[in-house]
Amino acid sequence: MEIDLPEVIAEVKAAFDRYEQALITNDVAVLGELFRNDPRTLRYGIGENLYGYEAINGFRAARSPVGLNRRTARTIISSYGRDTAVASTLFYRDTAPGKVGRQMQTWIRFPEGWRVVAAHVSIIDEPKET
Repeated sequence: MEIDLPEVIAEVKAAFDRYEQALITNDVAVLGELFRNDPRTLRYGIGENLYGYEAINGFRAARSPVGLNRRTARTIISSYGRDTAVASTLFYRDTAPGKVGRQMQTWIRFPEGWRVVAAHVSIIDEPKET
């Protein structure tokens, strides 16, 4: 298996960056496009467990657009073959000082493009540097 093919990493990074832009601008249509429209798609959020595309889309549509701005750090994208990748990142929001968010997404290439099939988001107290 070929791991971390540069062209695959570039494609997933572009999709990941598009997701981030849609997230902070609350572009629900793009967010919906980037998640696989499938009942097996899931998203474990900070305060919710969402099973299936419809539940994820419903959450996005009902969510307040206030306070979505964030900055990411230590983003790592790894690919496995030509059709599977994992994106992991930390994120920080000015509205949550002392906290760090963690996000992981599993991306799969489908005929229509790269789509998230599983996502996990959590927030913890920012660890102290040692």
